[in-house]
Amino acid sequence: MRVNVLGIGFDNLSLEQSATLAFDKITSKEKTYAVTPNPEIVWLSRRNEALRSAINSAGLVLPDGIGVIYGAKILGTPLSHGRVPGIDFAAALFCKMAKAGLSVFLMGAKPGVAATAGENLAKTYPGLIIAGTADGYFTDSAPIIEKINSSRPDLLLVCLGAPKQELWMAENLEKLDVPLCAGLGGSLDVFAGNVKRAPVFFQKAGLEWLYRIFKEPKRLARSVSLPLFILRVIVKRITNA
Repeated sequence: MRVNVLGIGFDNLSLEQSATLAFDKITSKEKTYAVTPNPEIVWLSRRNEALRSAINSAGLVLPDGIGVIYGAKILGTPLSHGRVPGIDFAAALFCKMAKAGLSVFLMGAKPGVAATAGENLAKTYPGLIIAGTADGYFTDSAPIIEKINSSRPDLLLVCLGAPKQELWMAENLEKLDVPLCAGLGGSLDVFAGNVKRAPVFFQKAGLEWLYRIFKEPKRLARSVSLPLFILRVIVKRITNA
């Protein structure tokens, strides 16, 4: 049973459990997708029914954001395994896929980023096959889907940013010949080496969001959703409404 946080049901899984379940979905050819909502996405979904439906229809809903963990705890239904950052989930899954000789298609980011990310991932995870790459600058999904299907990957990373990636996966899942898709935002820029993750201290403290604001002050306007999210959780706990 999923843990409900403001209308979004999260799977209460550890990082290792999440990667194992994702790997099992790939090998069983289940055909589903994984999402990693943070408080900003949860808050956005409250007024976007299509997004909320897309997230809740996913085969894996993982809590990427310390605010989600705090929110679940305040509501009295804790996510006992803590955060599952999307990029860590991908890394753990790549390890399993590399051992099995499975393949991934990388889609998203600016032109050239996915290709560079693919080169780096192939070096980092020997045995992982890069089935293909495509940037996120397209208006017609049909040619991209055809390219993906022709490469027959075991995993498709959809890195278009929220809410576009969640809506895209929900809309196109049945057209894709891929066992598992995963929406992972800006992870391709990290894999390509264009963006550095927060220092380990910030990661362990669940403060990567704060580090990103320090590095990119323009994110400050978006971060206002976090206190609004927590306030709404507190109100819900008190009033049960």
